[in-house]
Amino acid sequence: MGPVEGFLCVVLAVIIIITLSGIRIAQEYERAVVFFLGRQQGLRGPGLYYLIPFLEWAKTIDNRTLTVNVEPQETITKDSVTIKVNAVLWFRVIDSSMAVLKVENFRSAVYQIALTSLRNIIGQHDLDEVLKARDKINHQLKSMVNAGTSPWGVEVELVEMKDVEIPQAMQRAMAREAEAVREKRARLIKAEAELEASEKLTAAANLINENPLSLELRRMQMIAEVGAEQNTTTIIMMPSEFVTMAGKLGDWMGNQGKADAAKAKADIAAKEAKLETQV
Repeated sequence: MGPVEGFLCVVLAVIIIITLSGIRIAQEYERAVVFFLGRQQGLRGPGLYYLIPFLEWAKTIDNRTLTVNVEPQETITKDSVTIKVNAVLWFRVIDSSMAVLKVENFRSAVYQIALTSLRNIIGQHDLDEVLKARDKINHQLKSMVNAGTSPWGVEVELVEMKDVEIPQAMQRAMAREAEAVREKRARLIKAEAELEASEKLTAAANLINENPLSLELRRMQMIAEVGAEQNTTTIIMMPSEFVTMAGKLGDWMGNQGKADAAKAKADIAAKEAKLETQV
């Protein structure tokens, strides 16, 4: 083989290598933004595609959902309480061309927007709202971040506040407040139970007053309950007539006492009148 033929073989091998170097493969979840002499030519992929060597180059974009852990941010709520909040952000590229042409690094840009939006949204709400209305705040935070990332072809799928750290003094104050609320609730429940019990006892007393025999039945039931406990309690039965008689005797003695007092008072008044007449 002569020098010319050897040179031609080398040139041919170089041409083949350069030609084959333009073969590219994009995965199913990737898109390649192709530029020809600095101007965008469109998207390539997924699958096998070809780039003209030295004239075309491509920027590959991952279209899968990406997760970003937003580091804890120390911010002040609307009611001037300093807290630390961190969040998790899920987003994906929906327009690969805009993600390359409109922003230098869309991942870093999305992260920075999430940081500033998290601080702003916390400053618009009180501490109670941050702790109790997380779903509402997450929705507002998602809308705020989406408004900034939409021009870059990036869609925020979900934003969740992961943890909220509050000062120890505020934690103790909230614990005391919760304890006071629980104590108030317990007292209200106890008062309602006592009111209901008093109403039931009044109704039972009226029923027993109308039917004296029901008191005997209740007494017999009580004796059966005491006997079932195997204790040494001594029970003395007393007929209910004794109780009734004692009540009537008390009433009679009270009425008799009132009559005697009235009679004595009348006698004293008569004597005083008689003395005045003699004078």
